Amino acid sequence: MSQPRDYYEVLGVSKGASDSEIKKAYRKLAMKYHPDKNPDDSAAEDRFKEASEAYSVLSDSEKRSTYDRFGHAGLHGAGMNPGFTNSDEIFSHFSDMFGDLFGFGGGGGRGGRRSGRGGDLNIRVEIDFLEAVHGCQPEINVARDGACGTCSGSGVEPGKSLETCDTCGGVGEVVQAQMFLRIRTVCPACQGRGKIIRHPCGACRGRGTEKVTDTLSVSVPAGIEAGQVLRLTGKGNEGRDGSPAGDLYVEIATTPHEFFERRGPDVFCELPVSFAQACLGAEIKVPTVHGETVLKVPGGTPSGKVFQLSQEGAPRLDGRGRGNQFVQMVVAVPKTLSAREEQLLRELAAIQDERVVERGFLREFWDRLTS
Repeated sequence: MSQPRDYYEVLGVSKGASDSEIKKAYRKLAMKYHPDKNPDDSAAEDRFKEASEAYSVLSDSEKRSTYDRFGHAGLHGAGMNPGFTNSDEIFSHFSDMFGDLFGFGGGGGRGGRRSGRGGDLNIRVEIDFLEAVHGCQPEINVARDGACGTCSGSGVEPGKSLETCDTCGGVGEVVQAQMFLRIRTVCPACQGRGKIIRHPCGACRGRGTEKVTDTLSVSVPAGIEAGQVLRLTGKGNEGRDGSPAGDLYVEIATTPHEFFERRGPDVFCELPVSFAQACLGAEIKVPTVHGETVLKVPGGTPSGKVFQLSQEGAPRLDGRGRGNQFVQMVVAVPKTLSAREEQLLRELAAIQDERVVERGFLREFWDRLTS
């Protein structure tokens, strides 16, 4: 078996060529050796396949890196050899590229039939802060296009059937001449189906769908964050001609919590402590998203000090345990004092040689100001 040519040589580019240069070179060769432009020319088809194989490798960063280091043997060893067997396989692999080059649209393939896959839907669901931490299964109502109950989704009047398209003869594609090219495109009459509806269903007017409302239970994993999106496969709009339904994308929103705040898997909160507790130390019960725990506050803790409670945060979605909870101490200042409390604080201020407002000073000040 002959050794395949160097992929850079096939496309006529240097080894340091950019992605855009590689794509431009391939487009030029694809136009030149396209089978529709060179009918019954096996040499041109071989060049077309060779260029497509080179492009499939050099346009993929991982494959290109492997090829640059180890050559063709490295691709085979890593199971990356593209190995196109015919032109139709190439058209399928590069459907977007050939749609751009030859006007095939998004049908995927050489003319090909258009996909009847149903459209995707989006919905936003709001859950409680703690439900996001622990996971939940809310029920949602989704309005979508479901299969018509009268015609079972066929779009045809009951008792009738689909008929072969006269324009394409049931093939789903037609051949159009564009200058020197003969291009296979999706049949405009049947949209690639090969069949047409001559007797449409009266209930859905031939669409094959009707508006339905489904009630779904959504499995929200523990640790999900606001803004993240869940995909429910096949829960979107109904497909056409037996094609799969679209998907439903559920965006999660969460209500704020009065005490906790989340940043990723970590949870943050502020905890008020008294002046005496901050000075002398204490064991304080701290709420967490998993219940209560005891935090030992050492004596001399300043206001603003942050303590870390390991593994007391939200579960990580990748299964690697939990985040942490961070507790910030805030020394609470009482708005009113009993006579005994005021006396003790004044004694403390005297011991520490701190100047404070004298007893009754403010009252006398306001009395003078308003007299």
